[in-house]
Amino acid sequence: MLKLWEGLGYYARARNLHRAAGEVQRLYGGGIPESLAEFRKLPGVGDYIAAAVLSIAFQRPHAVLDGNVKRVLARLQVLDLPVDQPAAHRRFQALAQEMLDTRLPGEFNQAVMELGALVCTPRQPDCGRCPLAAACSAFKTGRVAEYPKRRQPRSVPEHHIAVGVVRRDGRLLITRRKSEGLLGGLWEFPGGKVKMGEGAADACVREIAEEVNLQVQVQAFLTRVKHAYTHFRIRMDVFTCRWVAGEVRLNGPVDYRWVRPTEIDAYPFPRANTKFIPFLLAALAGE
Repeated sequence: MLKLWEGLGYYARARNLHRAAGEVQRLYGGGIPESLAEFRKLPGVGDYIAAAVLSIAFQRPHAVLDGNVKRVLARLQVLDLPVDQPAAHRRFQALAQEMLDTRLPGEFNQAVMELGALVCTPRQPDCGRCPLAAACSAFKTGRVAEYPKRRQPRSVPEHHIAVGVVRRDGRLLITRRKSEGLLGGLWEFPGGKVKMGEGAADACVREIAEEVNLQVQVQAFLTRVKHAYTHFRIRMDVFTCRWVAGEVRLNGPVDYRWVRPTEIDAYPFPRANTKFIPFLLAALAGE
């Protein structure tokens, strides 16, 4: 399942979707529960998913609240509450519910989300084409660009990562992450953060020893990959390594495989790994 989801991000959603489908079959005989209380019990279901599914599929009167809807509401009402402040969520949710057309909640929710996505956009909104322009306080006062309000952005940290492609008898070592947490259940090449004052190649050797109990020798620098996650960025240096000694004993990962290069495509990898895999396969093919 994760292989089919590879590259889409938010891998917890794939796992929760699979679990939720199992619970729908086991607890509800394959029928989606139509009450908010029951639907919210399914794995991975929060306020947004519950409101969207129940309103669109079953015409239940629950207002959807996402970033697009918040932007529309903030401009309509010139709300000075920062849209990214958790304390403001309740106020935006109450306003969305107040405005909801309970006769056609699914169509209304989709219309507001599309309005925010296609017309009331973050930059250069097409106010001349907006059906709500006459009622929009931000438009009438010439302050559309001021809304929605946001908190002062924090600086995004960047982590330096060293990763090793360990080779032994024509096979490559890959390890599997825990199911919980970031990139849960995906496979990757072993590695970790470079410490202050440490070289990337030395960090690669150290991390592999700590993570999988192998002694390796760095053979060559393969490439550098840059990748951004929601709350941080990484700068990943990738090395090819030769197995020297030891047998795999995991400290962190939950599984491992020694795979042939031709077998890599059968495993789901994080996007940061899939960025360098073509370089790796090309380098191996050229030997």
